[in-house]
Amino acid sequence: MREPDHITIVSTGRAAYPDDLRTASKGRRVMLLLICGLVVFLGMHSVHMIAPSWRGRQVASWGLMRWKGVFSLVSLTGLVLIVMGFGAARMQPHMLYAPPAWLRHANALFTLVAFVLVAAAYVPRNHIKARLGHPMLAGVKIWAFGHLLASGMVHDVVLFGPFLLWAALDFMVSRRRDRTAGTVYPAGSARGDATALVIGAVAWTGMAVWLHALLIGVPALA
Repeated sequence: MREPDHITIVSTGRAAYPDDLRTASKGRRVMLLLICGLVVFLGMHSVHMIAPSWRGRQVASWGLMRWKGVFSLVSLTGLVLIVMGFGAARMQPHMLYAPPAWLRHANALFTLVAFVLVAAAYVPRNHIKARLGHPMLAGVKIWAFGHLLASGMVHDVVLFGPFLLWAALDFMVSRRRDRTAGTVYPAGSARGDATALVIGAVAWTGMAVWLHALLIGVPALA
C-alpha cells in the first residue's frame, strides 16, 4: 500500500513531520522567545507606571544602587531574548502587509528625528527637553512608528508594536506626573539645541551607514 503523501517513514519506523510542520513549529518557538523578551524588558521598564508604590518600597528596602543593579540585569536578560528571538524570526519571514517603497525611505527621516530626541534626553539645557520633558520616550515612539510603517513582516509588528504602545503610555503617564508634581525642566539654549542635533545626526549616520547592516543584517538605506 502506498504511504500518504503527507507522512514520511524514517529508518526508525516512526512517522516524521513534514518540513513545513517542523518549520512552523520552529517559527512558533522563536516568536515565543521574542515575546518573552519583550515581556521581560518592557515589563521591567513599566514597573514605575503600573506599580510605583511597590517600586518605592523595593528601593527603600534594597537601596537605590542595588535596585538599579537588579533593574539592569533583568532588562539585559530581556534585551538578549529580544535580539535572539528577532534574529531567529527574521530567518523565517511572514509578510503581513506590503508597505510602499516611499515609506521605507521616509522611515530614515523618522529615525533621524528619533535619534535627535534621544540625544536631547541627555544633553543639558536644550529646548526639546524643556518642551517635552521626556524626549527619549518621544524618540522611541517615532522610531517604532516609522518602522511599523516601513516594515510589513510579522516579526517586525511583534517587535515594534509593543514598543510603540509602551512608549506612548509611558510618555503620557510621565507627562501627567510632571504636571501633578509641578516639574519644570531647565530652560533651553541654542548651544544645547545644536549639541543635541549634532550628536543625534552623527549617531544616526553611524547606524544608517554601518551599524544597522552589521547588527541587524539589513542595510538601513537600501
